[in-house]
Amino acid sequence: MAFARLFGHPPEKIAAAAVHRAAVDQARLVPFYAEHGVPDTLDGRFEMIILHTFLVLHRLRSLPEAQKFSQALYDVLFGDMDRALREMGTGDLSVGKQVRRMAQGLAGRTRAYQDGLAGTGDLIEALRRNLYGTVTPRDEDLGFMAAYMTRQAALLATQDAATIIGGTVAFAGP
Repeated sequence: MAFARLFGHPPEKIAAAAVHRAAVDQARLVPFYAEHGVPDTLDGRFEMIILHTFLVLHRLRSLPEAQKFSQALYDVLFGDMDRALREMGTGDLSVGKQVRRMAQGLAGRTRAYQDGLAGTGDLIEALRRNLYGTVTPRDEDLGFMAAYMTRQAALLATQDAATIIGGTVAFAGP
C-alpha cells in the first residue's frame, strides 16, 4: 500500500477496485443468465454489475467512515464503464454522454432498489424495469432475483464494514 500511495493510488481506490472486481465476478456467474432469464447482453451484464455494486453501496450507505470508499467505488465503476465503451469502439465524443446516462441510471436504480428492499417500493417491478428491461421475464425469475437481492443484502449486513472498506467483500452464490 505504501508504494500505491507513493505512485498516486490512494488506499480507498485500491480497495474499491478489489470490491468492484468481486462485484463484476459475481455479476458474471452463468446461472443468472442461463437459469434465471437475465439477458446475456451488454445491457443485461451492465444491469448485473450495477445491481451488485448497489448492494455494496447499500450496505455502507449510512456510515460516514465509508464515504470516501463509496465515492472511490463509484469512480472505479464508471472508469471501468468508460474503458469498456472505448474498447468497444464508441467514439470519444459520445463516451462521456453514455457514461453520464449510466450514472443517472445508477441513481434511479439505487432509489428503486432501496425502496424495494425497505418494503416501501416494489422490488419486483424495479427488477422488471431495470434488470429485465429489454426482455419479458418469467414471474419465477423475478421472484428469484428479488429473493437473491434480499438474501445478499442480509449477508452483506453481517459483514464488517471495515473489511469491505478494506477491499474484501463476499457474495453468496445464486
